[in-house]
Amino acid sequence: MLCTPPASLARSFKDRGVRDIECIFPDVSGYPRGKMMPSGSFAAGGELRIAQAIPMQAVTGEYSYAPIFPDEDPDILLVPDYGTVKPVPWATTPRDMAIHDCCELGGELCQFAPRSILKQVLARYDAMDLTPVAAPEIEFYLVAANVNPDEALKPPMGRSGRAEVGQSAFSMNLLNELAPFWDEFHAAVDTLGIRGDTWIHEVGLTQYEINLLHGNAVEVADQAFLFKYAAKEIALKHGLNAVFMAKPIAGEAGSSMHLHQSIVDAGGNNIFSNADGNESECFLHFIGGLQAYLPDMMLVFAPFVNSYRRFIKGSLAPVNLLWGHDNRTTGLRIPRSGPAARRVETRVAGADANPYLILAATLAAGLAGMEEKLAPTQALDGSAYDHSHDLARTFLAAHEQFEASASARRLLGDRFVTAYASVKDIEYQNYLSEIGAWERRFLLPQA
Repeated sequence: MLCTPPASLARSFKDRGVRDIECIFPDVSGYPRGKMMPSGSFAAGGELRIAQAIPMQAVTGEYSYAPIFPDEDPDILLVPDYGTVKPVPWATTPRDMAIHDCCELGGELCQFAPRSILKQVLARYDAMDLTPVAAPEIEFYLVAANVNPDEALKPPMGRSGRAEVGQSAFSMNLLNELAPFWDEFHAAVDTLGIRGDTWIHEVGLTQYEINLLHGNAVEVADQAFLFKYAAKEIALKHGLNAVFMAKPIAGEAGSSMHLHQSIVDAGGNNIFSNADGNESECFLHFIGGLQAYLPDMMLVFAPFVNSYRRFIKGSLAPVNLLWGHDNRTTGLRIPRSGPAARRVETRVAGADANPYLILAATLAAGLAGMEEKLAPTQALDGSAYDHSHDLARTFLAAHEQFEASASARRLLGDRFVTAYASVKDIEYQNYLSEIGAWERRFLLPQA
């Protein structure tokens, strides 16, 4: 994993007056963590270490003391991916950032780091001369600054002097309502090399969606990671919060991260299509793998207690993993396309999911389906909501299923599954320690 920095880096930093580099990596929740390093040290290839526990830090700031984590809390290396060096658009003085891999001191990928998990899955494809192609759709809300967590999130005032009241899906006027934010955010996205396609106003109050262009799985995950980071930073500059919770506002639409995937061979041919343009056996087996193995990995796609508020019948969030052609009620949708663009859209993940982990989970499940020649169900005509709710309904159910799953351990790694489940248990126990508005509203007068 160790590599030499490009000779041009030092000159670039000097010419642009860059003093520091954000040496960042995605933690278990997809949150950017890391260290600031002087640009001269970075350009010289200076070694950077961090405690092994940091990639598995809970959203509460706590750490697990499960036996899977060494008591000594040893160091790991932060190894830069020099292809990700970019200016930090929101910095007040010139500063760059670089995404890093977390590696053990011997150079191998750290088994607790999400970017490592994705790379390990991709290595299985590479051994078969296959390359996954992926493109996520990311939904999020822009809300007014929220200084009191006991208060509900509210839409911000726009250029009209009024807050949005809803029912504005695909509205161009309301897409422009927060123009100062969007102007700066678009510029930041371009600076960071995030390859966006279409932008829309979604169904919810000040809810939006971006489609990222398809590409290499690690690069696409990096772009989704940076997209969230940039949205939050630019929003704060404009007195807003960019919110990627799966269900941030009661009564409003949930936010998803739909994932489009196909597989190409060494010649660049989509293996989901036969030479005659029809669906291939690989395509059907890939779907069979998703249906067989994703239910046990629901905790990856819905990682928090709030995530499960999104899965309500009729809400356009799936309740099972049936599949169908151009059918938005199913967990697995096959968009209408030509043979070269044939792909599977997995609609399970919320916007709160870690993009590296959902890519790893879907690709591992699909590959297992192709290797084991798993047959999918029949393609569905009609509404998948008329069928059973087969996905875990609660965080606790998903946690228990994930932790006990032999297939999740086989596909994502035994140590990772143990560590991930341990961190999620910490978050759940912390959640149980707080009393919410529902309890005060109904139990205070009646219990």
